[in-house]
Amino acid sequence: MQITAKTFGMFQNQEVTEYTLTNTNGVSLSAITYGAIVTKIMTPDKNGQIADITLNVESLEDMVAHRPFYGAAIGRVAGRITDGQFELDGQSYQLDVNEKGNQLHGGPSGLDTKLWSAETKSEDDAASILFTLTSLEGENGYPGNLEVQVEYRLTEKNEWIIQYTAKTDKPTLFNPTNHIYFNLTGDIKQPILDHTLQLASTKYGTLADRNLPTGKLEDSKGTAFDFSEPKRLREAVLSDDSQIKPASGLDHPFVLDQKDQPVQAILSEINSGRRVTMTTNEESVVIFTHNKVMDAYTIKGEPAQPYAGLTLETQALPDAINHPGFGNIELRPEETYHSQTTYRFDTI
Repeated sequence: MQITAKTFGMFQNQEVTEYTLTNTNGVSLSAITYGAIVTKIMTPDKNGQIADITLNVESLEDMVAHRPFYGAAIGRVAGRITDGQFELDGQSYQLDVNEKGNQLHGGPSGLDTKLWSAETKSEDDAASILFTLTSLEGENGYPGNLEVQVEYRLTEKNEWIIQYTAKTDKPTLFNPTNHIYFNLTGDIKQPILDHTLQLASTKYGTLADRNLPTGKLEDSKGTAFDFSEPKRLREAVLSDDSQIKPASGLDHPFVLDQKDQPVQAILSEINSGRRVTMTTNEESVVIFTHNKVMDAYTIKGEPAQPYAGLTLETQALPDAINHPGFGNIELRPEETYHSQTTYRFDTI
């Protein structure tokens, strides 16, 4: 395993470092200390041609100015919190809002906007980057000082293992994710509509106005949200389903089967032969299909087109604090938060 480091840019007069982990199979993962953002993942196709299979802007300046969330560590709470409000232990909290009156992805200054400290470690069969950050009480309106660690580990089995650990000194909320976008063609000018997806899931969460969860989970069998068997994304994304058509694609949570399935998601692309297999202990995965053009910035000289990538954001169900039955995202001082998601890269 090899680890390299280089300067990626400057943020608030501090150096931002990009670390790259590379295994002997030619698979590599690069990430920076700003936002613990994964800048690229390089994998071979079925012919051995190596390309970046993720979506990201190319400069730190664009990451800071436009905050596209590509590849970033998201928190304290991923997704939307309705009106930025919640109640914990009988006390009401008003969070800082940053999208249509709601809080999105941790608020105006979420974990993806922070400069993390980092250390690396190399072993015979793996190499890792350990990012560490303290989120201070009151940031974005949250109670408690939160100590967060995010480890990205690349193995000789072509696995990217993400491990989250957190401690707080007061009751608070924590529901992190990584906002990675995959495009297995290795060419973001090619849409992901002909990627094939399979999920260990029979229920999905419906959305209301402002893309907020309704609090209802619906059976997916026989609907556009049914990925129990491998299915091309275009069959869902371009459907007339009333949950999909208004948004021009997916932006929904899927409840994952953790009991009977060793793997929760398989994403593949026939022409390149690339495949990503996802395993997680999280309750759900939010799938977003990059449903519109993003022309405020460019990637390789062009705006990011609709369906340029697909997210597999593992987390507890969005807005869980405000919906009974959506799970527990409360974190208390006597507890340590742990979560793990593994993406394995190979070819079919």
